[in-house]
Amino acid sequence: MATFTIDSENSITGYGPGEAIPDGNTERFTTESELAELATQWPTTRLVEVWNSVAGLTRVRKFTSRKTAVARLWKAIQSLVSSPDAPDVAPKAARPGKRASRKSKAHTARDGSKKADIIRLLERAKGATLAELMTATGWQAHSVRGFISGTLGKRLKMKIDSFRTEKGDRAYRVKG
Repeated sequence: MATFTIDSENSITGYGPGEAIPDGNTERFTTESELAELATQWPTTRLVEVWNSVAGLTRVRKFTSRKTAVARLWKAIQSLVSSPDAPDVAPKAARPGKRASRKSKAHTARDGSKKADIIRLLERAKGATLAELMTATGWQAHSVRGFISGTLGKRLKMKIDSFRTEKGDRAYRVKG
């Protein structure tokens, strides 16, 4: 079992079984309950100072309670000593943060479908006006715009260019 010492400068040192522990002005503990017993004699500011003196921990200004401080401190100092009976296992590999994206499919639509008609019209060099798309599908203007934005733009990831014709009508075409 590991033994820990804390000195007047709030430095915690961990010693493995069989290691020589130097004598001096230090307090010793081997369990969380022994640390809690020691901490009852300390002001709460010392717990904060001890926490902030441990390397690699995020600094804090206060703890919600003495019990919380002792529990967090005990958990943090366990890494100071590696016990001989601890398994020699590598830590789990981190999961990737982002999943691999699927390859985008070709713009497939059944022949004769309204989706195929709209894509065919938008792939023309001059594109298609909103009125032409409404006539080809029988849809209202808001439905055509929603289809272009949602299905073509977001779902199929097509880049659609919106522009005005010489007459001032709204027109769309596939960028590329």
